[in-house]
Parts: sequence; C-alpha cells; structure tokens
Amino acid sequence: MAKKFPLHPRHPERICWGCDKYCPADSLACGNGSGRTQHPAELLGEDWYTYGDWGLDVEAPEPDAGAQASKPSPVAKK
Repeated sequence: MAKKFPLHPRHPERICWGCDKYCPADSLACGNGSGRTQHPAELLGEDWYTYGDWGLDVEAPEPDAGAQASKPSPVAKK
C-alpha cells in the first residue's frame, strides 16, 4: 500500500517526491532520474490539490457563502 501523500509538508525542498520512499534530497535511493522530484505545492502553489484529478482522497473545504454574507462590514464610526 502506498504512503499517504501529504498536502502541505513543512519542508518539501528536503525530500524527493518521485516515489513512495520519500528519500532525503541528498540521498536518492530509487534511481528516479538524476535529481529530486519536487512536491506539487512547490510547483503549483498551496492549493495544488484543488485543480485536476490527483487521485487523492481529499475533501477540500468549500467557502461558506452564508457566513460571509452574515458578517457586518467594518465601517468606521464617526
């Protein structure tokens, strides 16, 4: 079984994301090319998993439109 893929790793630059081994960037064990495979968050931004079909079991939180409408707008009192 494959390891669970982290959505927001703390230091993605320290790990190769090319296979399920998640080797340190300076010690690649799988032979997956000559360099480290970057995490999608490094390439596409923090919301990378919301676009496309990554095959991850993730339920992205949807913005609550009702909560935004019920908040009073900040108005300076005179």
